[in-house]
Amino acid sequence: MPPQFPTAEGLEAGRWCPNGTGHGTHMAPESIEWPASRVRDTFVKFFMEKKGHKNVVSSPVVPHDDPTLLFTNAGMNQFKAIFLGKADPKSPLYSLTRACNSQKCIRAGGKHNDLDDVGKDTYHHTFFEMLGNWSFGDYFKKEAIHWAWELLTEVYGLNPEYLYATYFGGDPDQPSLAVDEEAKAIWLTILPPERVLPFGCADNFWEMGDVGPCGPCTEIHYDRLGATRGKNKAASMVNMDDPMVLEIWNNVFIQFNREADKSLKSLPNKHVDTGMGFERLTSILQDKLSNYDTDVFTPIFNEIQKVTGAPAYQGMLGDKDKDGRDMAYRVVADHIRTLSFAIADGAQPGSDGRNYVLRRILRRAVRYGKEKLGAKPGFFNQLVWVVAATMGDVFPEVRAQAPLIQSVLLEEEESFTKTLTKGIERFQKFVAQSDGKCISGDNAFLLWDTYGFPVDLTELMAEEQGFEVDKEGFTIAMEKQKAMSRAARSGGGSACIVLEAEATAHLAKLGIQPTDDAPKYTQAVLSTRLAAIMSLEGFHQSTKELAAGSVVGLVLDATSFYAEQGGQIYDTGKLISAGGTSLLVDGVKVAAGYVLHTGEIGAGGSFTVGDKISAEVDYVRRQLIAPNHTCTHILNLALMEVLGDGIHQKGSLVDPEKLRFDFSHGKQVLPAELAKVEARVQEIVQANLLVSAKEVSLEQAKQITGLRAVFGEVYPDPVRVVSVGSLVEDLLADPKNSKWAAQSTEFCGGTHLSSTGEAQCFVLLQEEGIAKGVRRITGLTRSSALEAVRAADELAVQLAGAKKLTGAALEQEVSAIKQVLDSATLPTVRKHALKEDLSALQKILLEASKAVASQSKATIISAAKSAAESAASAGEKFCVVCVDVLDSAAVREAVMAVLKIGKVGIALFAVDADKDKMMLYTGVPPDVTGVDCVAWMKAGVEAIGGKGGGGKGGMAQGQGSGVAKLETCREAAIAFAKKSLS
Repeated sequence: MPPQFPTAEGLEAGRWCPNGTGHGTHMAPESIEWPASRVRDTFVKFFMEKKGHKNVVSSPVVPHDDPTLLFTNAGMNQFKAIFLGKADPKSPLYSLTRACNSQKCIRAGGKHNDLDDVGKDTYHHTFFEMLGNWSFGDYFKKEAIHWAWELLTEVYGLNPEYLYATYFGGDPDQPSLAVDEEAKAIWLTILPPERVLPFGCADNFWEMGDVGPCGPCTEIHYDRLGATRGKNKAASMVNMDDPMVLEIWNNVFIQFNREADKSLKSLPNKHVDTGMGFERLTSILQDKLSNYDTDVFTPIFNEIQKVTGAPAYQGMLGDKDKDGRDMAYRVVADHIRTLSFAIADGAQPGSDGRNYVLRRILRRAVRYGKEKLGAKPGFFNQLVWVVAATMGDVFPEVRAQAPLIQSVLLEEEESFTKTLTKGIERFQKFVAQSDGKCISGDNAFLLWDTYGFPVDLTELMAEEQGFEVDKEGFTIAMEKQKAMSRAARSGGGSACIVLEAEATAHLAKLGIQPTDDAPKYTQAVLSTRLAAIMSLEGFHQSTKELAAGSVVGLVLDATSFYAEQGGQIYDTGKLISAGGTSLLVDGVKVAAGYVLHTGEIGAGGSFTVGDKISAEVDYVRRQLIAPNHTCTHILNLALMEVLGDGIHQKGSLVDPEKLRFDFSHGKQVLPAELAKVEARVQEIVQANLLVSAKEVSLEQAKQITGLRAVFGEVYPDPVRVVSVGSLVEDLLADPKNSKWAAQSTEFCGGTHLSSTGEAQCFVLLQEEGIAKGVRRITGLTRSSALEAVRAADELAVQLAGAKKLTGAALEQEVSAIKQVLDSATLPTVRKHALKEDLSALQKILLEASKAVASQSKATIISAAKSAAESAASAGEKFCVVCVDVLDSAAVREAVMAVLKIGKVGIALFAVDADKDKMMLYTGVPPDVTGVDCVAWMKAGVEAIGGKGGGGKGGMAQGQGSGVAKLETCREAAIAFAKKSLS
């Protein structure tokens, strides 16, 4: 029975009915003073209404444009561009000074990884909410600390006697980092010295990842047992992983950026980044000793019990949780939240990167459900609806995507369930057979490779039985099988020069304004001025300071070059000074509004800051890119029309050769669907529709019916709207008009055609899957598309001619067509049709071949039987037959037919003169004595150096090359038989 999805009304009312009965569980929390929703709302309102912050919507847990992160692991991730000085001046982030929100976070994999701790204690989670407030170059330590204290003690009402504060007290491993005396002094005005505690880098110097913004931090800890323990009694338990003395809020003072070489660079502005654990704070306010005992988790536990039939959750830990059931509850509840939000935000369980982390999490949950809760196969995906019901009001995306989430989880769960039982059995055998207390690396690899057990799952199972896993051995076994390829993100040209925060801050301090890049939408030589020169060593007044061949980056007052962004490749061209010095631009990037043009400086001439510059874009190349970009927009529309509203862009690449479009779709696009998509795009191209572009306010643009944007993308304000078929002004004049949904309207800063007819032609080149639920289409326009069509037309003519041929001529032509068809660049729709036509011809050849083979077989059998009967009539004991058809099956069957008759032995030669091949089968029935079939065969092929064997059933076979010696071989066979029978 397929999954029954709840109605929108049911979810809105806080109910779900996974069995389609209409009866579900109401999600209204019990009557408590601080339900989870109030905890969250109070935080946001405090900073919005009392402290002037803007509530910024949580970013997705999948950081689509940040290669340094597997998942969004902190609230500050979406503000990274501000910390690095890279925020686009047109972006809403650029003018943001104070922000707050509740950010969705996942910490599983990478530097911050809580996966191994989940279930073992009361407060670790892979998915959690981070309550945060931020200052971007505005307030700093004094305000941040005092406001945190005000909220905790005066608004939430926590007892001040139970709170402890920590600060960065220096670290012997990094002696250059100074003690945070400022934070210490502020806290000493609030708390007694015995509750203001110093710690080193591990606890009080926060870093987002291996690279990125960082700085000293101050943490606020709460003593859950303060009422019974007494004040000032928990200092020794701070930062000791004691669940009763809990870190609840971390205030990070971002002053540095950690570089790739591990050095620290001061940021141009000082920022505040705070994060408070929502689930931990809720447990304190609800007077629960465990996060899992709050209304954040209890509805999920109730549903787990309902779905699995397991005994109710008791909250036991460690040795008290004797059968591991309560740990399983915690693991399953945590993991369904993590997977639901990750899939809702665009990730999918898979085989690499973040997708493999999700697969590990899912398999971990399924194993716990089966072994510890007694769950039946397919239990896990049913839990999606309780997550949608409990979290959908705050994060509507998890409710909207619930059917997709369940579908993805169901498929993954079914796949793993098939091998789970056998994998567990094999693991138990490894344990039983082990001499020591270690699962070998080879065995751990076998569990991974054959049964799909992530190594951390094997480690967990081993730990439960007092075993370890040889991780080093596992890694060696893994490397033996394959070298893991890690795709580097493609960059533009001379990518080694990058405008980091320090560089953009330097430009700003010099009074250099962000580059005016409005001329990039024109097609003319631009006269501008050289504002800055940058190399790998830093900034220069002149390139005279640099050796010929050095990579240099030039910042201009204004530019007509398009910087790589939004899926469109950078422009190339020349920058020429008034003195005639030229730079071939092979890369263009933008950061914080500054456009950097990179290339290698030549041996003659130089550039100097202040030079007049002529910017000459390679517009011939640009004119190849523009139709590909415009047709990408049209393709997006066509896919939605043909495949439905579930199509969402997942990425794109637009360059001079092709366009590439990635989109969400759970299955292969059928040839008939591709044909409709291609025809729709081509229809719009041939209609020569207007392509209109205009910058408008972001809020105004969002009102346009049918406007499509990339999920997770942050757009500037004002934003550029590109419309195919109508003027943007017309869309803005009547934004709610339903007819706009039938045309392409997107946010886009790229370069486009002025009308669709300029694309000339469009074809789909390829459709393929690149990840679970994600498909990729590659297309061509202009001359490339026309050439593909021409090649397909030629093959169609060739195939039509082939249909008139027969026999060897047809076989030769089909072979030639297949070779071209397999390698030619052709429209995928036409290629599919041509392959079907070719398959029809191949079927004709196959049928003809079968008919010939049948006739040949009859001929060979007839010749053999006739010769044997003639020999028997003449009183001979053997016969030697030669046929000019080399069909081993037919020859064998003919010899067997003679053996059934008996009385006569046979040596049957079959030859193929064209291939110069000869085959000999010998057969001797039981009533013919004196002739050994194997020896007879060897005598017959000796002249050609043939080889063979046999003897079973009175038959032997041999073969070789040398048809010219057939008569010699025949005579040798006759002579051997006569001699043997004499």
